[in-house]
Amino acid sequence: MAPLRFSANLSWLFPSVPSLPARLEAAAAAGFSAVEAAWPAGCPAEALRAAAERAGAQMVLLNAPPGEPRDGELGLAAVPGRQEAFRQGLEAAVGYGRALRCPRIHLMAGRVPLGADRAAVAGEMETTFIENLRYAADLLAQEDMIGLVEPINSRITDPRYFLNTPHQAAAILEKVGRPNLKLQLDLFHCQIMDGNVSGNLEKYFPLIGHIQIAQVPGRHEPDSPGELNYNYIFELLESLGYSGYVGCEYAPKGDTVEGLGWLRSYWESRGLPHGGTSKVAE
Repeated sequence: MAPLRFSANLSWLFPSVPSLPARLEAAAAAGFSAVEAAWPAGCPAEALRAAAERAGAQMVLLNAPPGEPRDGELGLAAVPGRQEAFRQGLEAAVGYGRALRCPRIHLMAGRVPLGADRAAVAGEMETTFIENLRYAADLLAQEDMIGLVEPINSRITDPRYFLNTPHQAAAILEKVGRPNLKLQLDLFHCQIMDGNVSGNLEKYFPLIGHIQIAQVPGRHEPDSPGELNYNYIFELLESLGYSGYVGCEYAPKGDTVEGLGWLRSYWESRGLPHGGTSKVAE
């Protein structure tokens, strides 16, 4: 069984490092050969690409722009009336991803409108989501990129987020019917909304294009106290033959590097050198 490949989420790890390029280099120095990030607002692609080349690391995932955060937007793909803004953001994300040779774009669904009843608007939002995802799939296919959709839990993190369970995401992906659209399964959100992490990994494995991890409920390091046994989960992913990346999207309890003992232990247990597998191109 091949060992897992891990990516450092630069939007969460190394919070004391001020700039995204510097965080990328810090991640590489800590042993990561792959990184990911939310929408890198304010950071020119050229600066991030130069940092990646200096560090020998690869950007493997970016978010599309979230919309207007000041208006409470957190993605646009399922928001009726925002189709043109979604398309503009998608083009910006594709251009940024092309510059970085990043093969995956997370297409954030967005929030149920403030004051609206979720059940009352669900049909219109799903229709919008499917329409936008088909448009995105066609554009991404031209670049040989993968689009991802991620359920975000509505119990703790975001009560208004439209896409909140793996079952809902799988049903929508089936309706869209495009092979270059996949499920981004964050096990933190999955555990909060549904539990049954092993069952969901096995059931939806053919749809999964990216995995993210954090302990529940604190959203800290995988080996911090909590509900999930990540040693078991890592072994399960290996047995399933997972070849994608496992994104480290958690809030470090202290210094990021000091908190990576769990990852160093994983590498050592698999007989890998510091930094895990050798740097692998997509």
